[in-house]
Amino acid sequence: MVLVLALGDLHVPHRAPDLPAKFKSMLVPGKIQHVICPGNLCIKEVHDYLKTLCPDLHITRGEYDEEMRYPETKTLTIGQFKLGLCHGHQVIPWGDLDSLAMLQRQLDVDILVTGHTHQFTAYKHEGGVVINPGSATGAYSSITYDVNPSFVLMDIDGLRVVVYVYELIDGEVKVDKIDFKKTTTASH
Repeated sequence: MVLVLALGDLHVPHRAPDLPAKFKSMLVPGKIQHVICPGNLCIKEVHDYLKTLCPDLHITRGEYDEEMRYPETKTLTIGQFKLGLCHGHQVIPWGDLDSLAMLQRQLDVDILVTGHTHQFTAYKHEGGVVINPGSATGAYSSITYDVNPSFVLMDIDGLRVVVYVYELIDGEVKVDKIDFKKTTTASH
C-alpha cells in the first residue's frame, strides 16, 4: 500500500491565503509516500510546506508558478502504475476529456493527473484514469468562482488504486472514492 497525495491550484497568496485548516489537520507528515502537484503553487513557501508532508514531491508548472524549473509534464512509476502529471492550461479545450486522453496516450500513462479547471473530476477512460484534484484552497479560476476546496489521496496497492476525494462543502469534509483495477494485459 502506497499513499499518494495529489493536490494543486493552490494560488497562495494571490487567490487564497492558505490551505483550509481542516485539510491541514488531516495532512500530517509521515503518512504519505508521494506528493504530486500539477502546479500553481505560486510561491516557494507552498513548495516548502509540501516538502514537510513528504520529501518525495513531484510538481509540474502552472502558468502562475514563480518557479520556472518545474517541467511542463512529468511521468513517474509508483508500484504497478505509471503516472503522468501536467498542469492542464496547455490542453485545449481546458478540462476536455478527449484532449486529456490524447495527452494520457502521448505520455503513455495509466493515471493522468492535471489541474487548471479547479474542479475535481475523475474518469475511468480508455483503460486508465484521468484525475483533476481540483483546487486545494478553493481558489477561484478563470472558468468559475464557485470552487469547493478539494484534494485527492490515492491508495496504490498492486494492480488496484483507490482514489479518495476530499472536498470541503459547507464547512464539512466529504469523502468519496473511486476504485480502479488495472488489467494485466496493458503493454507498459
